[in-house]
Amino acid sequence: MSTCETVRDAIYQATMFLDAQKWNDWLSLCDESFEYSITSFSPEINYDMTYLAANKKDLHHLVDLLPKHNTDHSPLHRHTTVYSVQPSEDGKTATAVSSVLIFQNMLDGTHSHIDAGESRLFVIGRYMDTLKIENGKGIFLKRELKLDNRRLDKGSHWPL
Repeated sequence: MSTCETVRDAIYQATMFLDAQKWNDWLSLCDESFEYSITSFSPEINYDMTYLAANKKDLHHLVDLLPKHNTDHSPLHRHTTVYSVQPSEDGKTATAVSSVLIFQNMLDGTHSHIDAGESRLFVIGRYMDTLKIENGKGIFLKRELKLDNRRLDKGSHWPL
């Protein structure tokens, strides 16, 4: 399998784990030095805003606490398309850019008699990933989700 195929497989596997809320399986795809962030550019302040910046240890703590959060439990479904994969010259790492659309299937909503069961576009953006290639597997070193949205709704403290 080529480096590009290995990276694509890792990104799509991560998407499936995130959709299934298998947070620890998702984190198993990440290196111990993994860094994760959710950012968005604000034209109002002409600056990137950071919604979340965490390392792997922080994320383990976050996902352990998720069942205790008062949150909207409407599931999120990601549609990820890998646009490009750039292997390093030595083939040991690669960077990738993917488009991601995240839909939310409403369990309740503000008006449950109207909103329940409806699917809504939650956020759009791009995954900017850096992976290392080890033993034929892609292992995430860094993921930045660059959102086009500037407002996150309830339930947004899940890893996106």
